[in-house]
Amino acid sequence: MALIDLANPTRFLALANRIVPWLAGMTVAAFAVGLYLTFFVAPDDYQQGATVKIMFIHVPFAWLGMFCYSLMAASAIGTLVWKHPLADVSAKAAAPLGAAFTFLSLVTGSLWGKPMWGTWWVWDARLTSVLVLFIMYLGLIALWRTIEDPIRAGKAAAILILVGFINIPIIKFSVEWWNTLHQPASVMRIDGPTVHPSILVPLLVMTLAFTLLFLTLHLMAMRNEILRRRIRALRMREASASTGVSTMAPADATPAQ
Repeated sequence: MALIDLANPTRFLALANRIVPWLAGMTVAAFAVGLYLTFFVAPDDYQQGATVKIMFIHVPFAWLGMFCYSLMAASAIGTLVWKHPLADVSAKAAAPLGAAFTFLSLVTGSLWGKPMWGTWWVWDARLTSVLVLFIMYLGLIALWRTIEDPIRAGKAAAILILVGFINIPIIKFSVEWWNTLHQPASVMRIDGPTVHPSILVPLLVMTLAFTLLFLTLHLMAMRNEILRRRIRALRMREASASTGVSTMAPADATPAQ
């Protein structure tokens, strides 16, 4: 099946129905391996003790918080430039997931920061920019809920997403551009990771597990959004038939129905 064929929501639903069970199984398997490595193989850090294991969930949450927004930015381009039928659906479905992962990133970072830094929160460049990301997610979710027409909401959200994307490189490079309390990158570095393999391997496996979890939930959320829009279209047709007045939207105005 060519990628362009997935522009048809019916074909996408059929493909998602086949993929989701496999993704769910892979997610469970990855979590089983990751949790085993976390609790029975990875040693405590000589300075942080068992607190270091918060990183096994904090880092994936932070990574997915930014990945979700990057995915939404790519979807926003698809909405505005190519008017891809599923681009807006993808962005809308990713927003609550991104908000959840970003919130959990802030919470787990705070839980780690209290014993390590001696404080729950500081207005550090990295922490503040991640908080801004969380607020942007909430704003986009509110925008989609405020505007009833999914086409108008999708275009407005796409513009806002692209404007807000400037925050992603700020988050990534904040620890290099400013003197922050947050430590610099230790995994994704040009000269290679500085983390010992006994910690790095469980961290990467947990990151893979959470990424698979995101993909599973994202496909399920896209499927639900397409079905929700189909129900909305059916109700509009019923209302049109009962009143004798056409309320049908233009063909290009119901991309995911």
